[in-house]
Amino acid sequence: MSEPWLPQVIDPDAAIFTVSVAANLTGMHPQTLRGYDRMGLVVPKRAKGRGRRYSPRDVTRLRLIQRLSQEEVINLNGIRRIIGLEKELDDMRQRVSEITDLMRQMTDMQQQVQRIFTAGPTGVQPGRHRREYLRALESGPTDL
Repeated sequence: MSEPWLPQVIDPDAAIFTVSVAANLTGMHPQTLRGYDRMGLVVPKRAKGRGRRYSPRDVTRLRLIQRLSQEEVINLNGIRRIIGLEKELDDMRQRVSEITDLMRQMTDMQQQVQRIFTAGPTGVQPGRHRREYLRALESGPTDL
């Protein structure tokens, strides 16, 4: 049974881990995490006292850096490039998703206009040219 006062989902960007906890979760030394922060590989948010606070997403990225560095033997400049390209790819995926949604909305609107044009709303004369009808739609319902 879940406790109602506990959050059901943890925000992956919530800055909740201190340096020592994030280091423990990743198996790294806290100084290594500070170095990655200075290099810009993982930039945690700052608490009011200027202490670093890492999010679950930051911890995941630190684990990725560790794996790439140790298992794949990639230097930090290569890791920086990989992370940058992954960020670009994520941004592009988000943009494609937004464009796909927009196209779906436009297709739905086009189908609605086609149904209205075919059925003919009240006040639209039969045989009226489609372009004139669409122009009338743009200018508002009073022109129909």
